[in-house]
Amino acid sequence: MTVQAQMIRFALVGVVNTATYYGCYLLFLPWMPYVAAHVLAFLLSMVGSFFLNSYFTYRTRPTWRKFLLFPLTNAANFVITTSGVYLLVDVLHFGSRYAPLIAAAAAIPITFVVSRTIMLRPEPAPASLTESVASK
Repeated sequence: MTVQAQMIRFALVGVVNTATYYGCYLLFLPWMPYVAAHVLAFLLSMVGSFFLNSYFTYRTRPTWRKFLLFPLTNAANFVITTSGVYLLVDVLHFGSRYAPLIAAAAAIPITFVVSRTIMLRPEPAPASLTESVASK
C-alpha cells in the first residue's frame, strides 16, 4: 500500500476517531470540567484508534508492543490538542464546545508520521494482541 493510500485511510480513521472523541467529550462535559472531559474522551478514543489504524490504515496485526507504544503516537497529539484547547478557551475565549475540533486539526500531520513509524516498525517476535486475548 502506498503512503498516499495510508494517508487517506489515516484521515478516514481520524474522522471516525474525532467523532468518537467529540461525542465522548460532549457526553462528559456536563458532569466534569472541560479539561477532564477532554482527557477522558481522548483516552477512550485512542484505544479505538489503535485498532482502526492497525487493521484498516496500515493492515498490520495489533500486538502488545504496538499497543503499548501507540500512546506515543498520540503524545504529540495530546500536547498539541490539550494546549490548543486551553489556549482557545482560556486565552482566546472560544467556546469550550468547539475548541477541541480546532486544536485537533493542528495535530494531524505529526500524529500520522509518528503513528506510521510505530505501526510499521518490524518486530522481533510479534505476538498478536487479538490471539493472546482470544486464547485466555
